[in-house]
Amino acid sequence: MAKCDACGREENMPYQCRHCGGTYCGDHRLPENHSCPGLENWNDPDGVFDSGFDDTVDGSGGGGWGSSTAESNGIASRLGINTGPGGILGYFRGNVTYLFLGIIWAVFLIEHIVLFTLGEAAFRALFVISPANPEYVWTWVTSIFSHAPLSLFHIGGNSIVIFFFGRIVERYVGSRDFALLFLGSGVLAGLGQIAIQAYQGNPAGALGASGAALAIMGVLTVLNPNLKVYLYFLLPVPIWVITIGYAGLSALGIVGGVGGGIAHVAHAVGLALGLLYGQRVKDKLSAPGQLQLGGGMGRGPGGPGGPGGRGPF
Repeated sequence: MAKCDACGREENMPYQCRHCGGTYCGDHRLPENHSCPGLENWNDPDGVFDSGFDDTVDGSGGGGWGSSTAESNGIASRLGINTGPGGILGYFRGNVTYLFLGIIWAVFLIEHIVLFTLGEAAFRALFVISPANPEYVWTWVTSIFSHAPLSLFHIGGNSIVIFFFGRIVERYVGSRDFALLFLGSGVLAGLGQIAIQAYQGNPAGALGASGAALAIMGVLTVLNPNLKVYLYFLLPVPIWVITIGYAGLSALGIVGGVGGGIAHVAHAVGLALGLLYGQRVKDKLSAPGQLQLGGGMGRGPGGPGGPGGRGPF
């Protein structure tokens, strides 16, 4: 049995909307019958869905760069980049989650090559955002995609959250806004962490995608606080419980020093940014009622409950 996201009716044979991923009964299975958020972005008469990277779609709807002609004033157009279906960015429309995951694992490999060939100094200069060298602005971004060397737990935990939660958030907010959320929250989380470290006289620095991963989880918590998540693939709990748990751990880490080696400030900043962004968009979007391993019929994609949370960041 599954519950219709529109009317709450229990259905033995529910329908899943391919545009928003929601679960619906026969009366609400059509996008126009459940106020599907995808309808707001269907602005191309030729049937090109605007997920945020296509300048050829009318920018009056949500998620586009803001142009409907080849002479648009969008950023990508001014740079001469073709963001249409056949352009280089067109391949990433709707797939930024997977793109970022690919970058994370590619960078993980590069980290080890640099560490074992050029040494720790080069590794830190390239991948670790540090209070000693905040002027290394490239590390503001590279640190998001970097993880503790030889730590599969660190990169694995973050990858699980991004894979299962990230693709849902991207589906609802669009690829462009998802990319901005991921990168923006990651950068601000890293800067927040090294600001505290500088105040404490701690030169450790930080790296990892946990801040961005918790921002993603924060967005889903606001969109649907009762979203059922199978924690550790087994225990069904609402997402708000997991979010409160991570908020509490971060608070204990910041105030009481619990959990050394974890970037608690970065976690807290990322989660706060996700919650704020979720509040900003919650009136325009809706989320599925449940996440389940294997993606059971009509219940949306499946996944575990939260970031790995360990490692430097």
